[in-house]
Order: sequence, then C-alpha cells, then structure tokens
Amino acid sequence: MELTETFEWQGRRISWGKAGTGPAVVFCHGTPFSSAVWRPFAEALAADFTVYLWDMPGYGRSSKNPGQTTDFGTQARTFEALLTHWGLERPHVVAHDFGGAVSLHALLFGEVDYASLLLVDVVAIPPSGSLFFKFVQAHPDVLAELPEYIHAALVRTYIQGASHRGLRADDLDELVAPWLGDEGRPAFYRQIADYDETYLVDNEKRLGTIEIPVRILWGADDAWIPADIGRRLHELIPDSTLSLIENAGHLMQYDAPVALADAVRAWLTQLGT
Repeated sequence: MELTETFEWQGRRISWGKAGTGPAVVFCHGTPFSSAVWRPFAEALAADFTVYLWDMPGYGRSSKNPGQTTDFGTQARTFEALLTHWGLERPHVVAHDFGGAVSLHALLFGEVDYASLLLVDVVAIPPSGSLFFKFVQAHPDVLAELPEYIHAALVRTYIQGASHRGLRADDLDELVAPWLGDEGRPAFYRQIADYDETYLVDNEKRLGTIEIPVRILWGADDAWIPADIGRRLHELIPDSTLSLIENAGHLMQYDAPVALADAVRAWLTQLGT
C-alpha cells in the first residue's frame, strides 16, 4: 500500500494513501517513525475495511519545511483537516507513540469524533521524553550540523533501541531513510525540538470525559515508555481495556506483529463493524 495522494494544508504537504472497502480505519504513526510501521497491518485489513495511512508533516514522505512547527497541537489540527478532506465523520483510529497524543488532542479539543480508539504504546500523558530528547532540545542546531555518517549512525542506534527483539536491516533502513540527506537530517532534530509536553498535560485533564470505546495495548518490555504509563492511562480513561503484550518493546509492530494484528482485528470485529 503506497502513499499515492497528497493533501495541502497551511503550506504543508501531507502524503497519504487509501485502500479497501468497508468501515473506515485510520492509522496514526509516532516519532521518529512514519506510516511504514502500519503498512502491513493496513494491507491485511483492507479486505474488510477502508484503511487510511498518512505521514504527519515533518515525517516520512510528507513535507519537512524549515520554520513549520510539528508539535502535538499542529499535528492534531492537521489530522482534523485531513479527516474533513476524506469526508470521515466517525472512523476507527489506531495510534502508536506520538500518534496517541495527536489523536487524543484532536478528539478532546477539536471538532472530530471517532467510532473507537486503539492506542499502542502511546505518548499520551506526562512524564515523557528521554534524556536523548532533552539533550537534542538543548542543542538542535548543533546536532543538525553533524556529518552525515555520524548522524545516520545516531538515528539508526536510536530507532533500533525502540525494538525489544531487534529490527531487521531492511526494516531499520526504511525507518531511518526519511531522516537522511540535506532535508531529513535537520528535520529529525527540529521535530524533537518542537516536542512540547504541555499538550500532554492538557490531554490528561480531559481523559475522564472520553465516552467512545478505547483499547490500550502495551509492550511488556517497552524500554521507551514503561508499561506503568499504560496502566495509568487505562485508569484515566473510563471503561478502557488494557493488555500487555509479552516479548514486545515500543515497536510492537516488529516485535510481536502476529499478536498485534490479531488484537487489532479482534477489536474492530468486537465492535460489530
């Protein structure tokens, strides 16, 4: 499934793709990833659902323009505009990492609604941000000037650390590729510099108002966002359900793809769509 379409919004170019027939399911990726993490899952569901993939501005194949913010609020407004562009009123939303905060912010503060929300190892509530994040936020311009080979090694090591089992070389290459070159290198550091936990604080205050069905999946071995954060998120969202997936880290899509695919399909089927 390729991102063959584009959507222009406030000077940003968002790459997206659509496949299948049936109820709408929209996948949201996180940082520093792209829609590539969800592609096999979307393709598997396309026989029964209309699936949508998109790269957030600043990520993947979407535009990475200097001077354009990539914070949670901007991404949430982009998501709202994209849902309107697609003509979707109540899609099912499946979100990972940063995509959790984006989809939640759009739901809690925007003018959108979902049929359901499935959250996978998400950035959603404080605290968040690793020591690496904090270091980059303090020195974004300096790091953007790193020689390409050093930058590439840094990004590869960073992304590899999100997997509990370790990524295959071709999968790692695909996730790293958008961050290389004259456009990708500075964009990698800009998106970290734009990271603002204030949006997570705001989200947390309204989680108790959520009335749609919410399912939470968490890698039991997530080294980036501990499972205790998933447990607390579950407690904050009324009537949500939580499952820990064994032998999975932050990139459950690669560590436990069968368990994740089964859980996503079971969730959507349970809802009677």
